[in-house]
Amino acid sequence: MTIETNTAGVLALILIMTLVTLATRFGGVFIMSFVRISPRIESFINTMASSVLIAIIVPMAFAGDGGAIAALSVTAVAMLILRKPLPAIAAGILAAGLVRYMF
Repeated sequence: MTIETNTAGVLALILIMTLVTLATRFGGVFIMSFVRISPRIESFINTMASSVLIAIIVPMAFAGDGGAIAALSVTAVAMLILRKPLPAIAAGILAAGLVRYMF
């Protein structure tokens, strides 16, 4: 099955992706409503969130351009110093913008 990339096709793809996203989100909540959250399951959920974040960041660290590496480095250092995620992320975005603007 193929969908043309004209306006109607793009809108159809967005609608399909929206429905799949909603189905997985609501389905997950529905299924988890039948599961008792034990300390072991809570630990698993917390670990999975970190794993997903690491899976996104590590490839960027090895294959990213100068802006990506600057953003990652500045964010990590700012997080260690400030211990607050929002200012650290803002510093990383600023670093990436500066590097890409200068080079």
